Amino acid sequence: MPLDFTAIDFETANSSNASACAVGLVRVRGGEVVAQTGWLIRPPAGHDRFFELNTRIHGIREEDVVDAPTWTQQLSAIAAFAGDDVLVAHNAGFDMAVLKRACEATGDECPPFRYACSLQLARRVYDLESYRLPFVAAEAGFGAFAHHNATADALACAHVMLDAARRLGVTDIDALAESAGIRVSQITVAEAPAVSFAVA
Repeated sequence: MPLDFTAIDFETANSSNASACAVGLVRVRGGEVVAQTGWLIRPPAGHDRFFELNTRIHGIREEDVVDAPTWTQQLSAIAAFAGDDVLVAHNAGFDMAVLKRACEATGDECPPFRYACSLQLARRVYDLESYRLPFVAAEAGFGAFAHHNATADALACAHVMLDAARRLGVTDIDALAESAGIRVSQITVAEAPAVSFAVA
């Protein structure tokens, strides 16, 4: 089975996991990046206030998302891009909580994605002083990038997974998780990670 997955990264407007304001997506097929995209999102009503801290981190302001698609309008685009792939994110509990909580806020059905965490993987594969994404990506051979740009972060995450797979000598996402001793989990309706805002 080839090394196929979709890396994903969300940015949020405030401390609410439901406040998605940007998403980045990177598709990997056979161990190669074959597509990448990203877009702004108008956060769900009630979760759409932009905190200064968040804006300072990612540079996105309320006026930037006025004409952006709503969570409901763009959810199908995420699902279409990812298809049946395992989603991968750096600190995946946060990004999966964004998916889950934004869907709860809008009444949309959250796709039951399987997912794995490149942060957990990095802690098993690398010996670093910091496991923040820029440090992990550098160890993986992916140089300087626009950290907290959602698409750039997703691309960095993808390269971490690919480098770890090379180091462990595995060629598919489930074998990678098993070899590193991490789980491939699944979003379910009954249970989702309750993770507060964190800076990866």
